[in-house]
Amino acid sequence: MNRNEFVIATAIVLMLAFTLGWFAHLVVQRLRRVSAADMGELEKLAQSLHEAEETRDQAIVYLEQRESELQNQIAQTEAELRAAMEGLRDARHEAEELRAYIERMHSNG
Repeated sequence: MNRNEFVIATAIVLMLAFTLGWFAHLVVQRLRRVSAADMGELEKLAQSLHEAEETRDQAIVYLEQRESELQNQIAQTEAELRAAMEGLRDARHEAEELRAYIERMHSNG
């Protein structure tokens, strides 16, 4: 290969590399291009996502408050139940004492 052929071959290779690079640049630009309508839609989606996150946070706070209220009600109901059971136990004990007293009176009399 003489000098002229080498220069021509090098020029062709460089021209092909330039052409491939230019074509790749165009493809990348087309893929990256975002239109104004797409940007508007992206803004709407971002706003909707933000609103949904706020709503979720409010729902979580509400559920935590409601759970706390229900736990308080359960604790109060359990305390009332314990008091009622204790009263019932006392009433049964008193009833047994009265029965025993009545039986003693009948057996003495």
